[in-house]
Amino acid sequence: MNLIQRPFRYRYDNTMLFIVGINVLIFVMQMINPRITYYLALNPILIRNGFYWQFLTYMFAHGSITHILFNMLALFFFGAQVERRMGSKEFLLYYLVTGVLAGVLSFCIYWFTGAYMVQLMGASGALFAVQLAYATFFPDSMVYLWGILPLRAPVMVLGFTALELFSSVFGFRSGVAHLTHLAGFAFGWLYFLVRFNANPWKYLTQKNK
Repeated sequence: MNLIQRPFRYRYDNTMLFIVGINVLIFVMQMINPRITYYLALNPILIRNGFYWQFLTYMFAHGSITHILFNMLALFFFGAQVERRMGSKEFLLYYLVTGVLAGVLSFCIYWFTGAYMVQLMGASGALFAVQLAYATFFPDSMVYLWGILPLRAPVMVLGFTALELFSSVFGFRSGVAHLTHLAGFAFGWLYFLVRFNANPWKYLTQKNK
């Protein structure tokens, strides 16, 4: 087994709850002092001027109460199960790597398309990767969309991804970072291939046992 695929010693520390806590704390700080958003949200011009930490911090900043509420609910419901399966160290690495890489790719796209004034924030890129991991680990799990519509986890994840792809093509200026969501999904997929030597497609398309 090579170094890239060497597993961490398993331990479960409820890291997901710490991530939720950090997001909530930062959102409160944003409400108290809105200028904090200027330093944390990803902005192409600021990054070119040395604000490189924004590749990480954009994941912990949010633009509204509904924004953080839905993201943290998704992280709570899907992240807890993924962390328990992966272990806390692996989960934290997965979350941060996919989120940062989604931010890097978004920066490149924004810069080369001239979208210099965008402020990218939110955990959605990493959350798409977490949802992919959940559907890969628990392909027979049923998720109740809006608390009503029952869907198998792979159907939900692939459906959301298809919707994001459609939106990125036809609604690029909508203000929603569809490309960041897709990037999180793509880097999550790549993480499984490289780190676990596992193709998520095999699990997402398997039939119920």
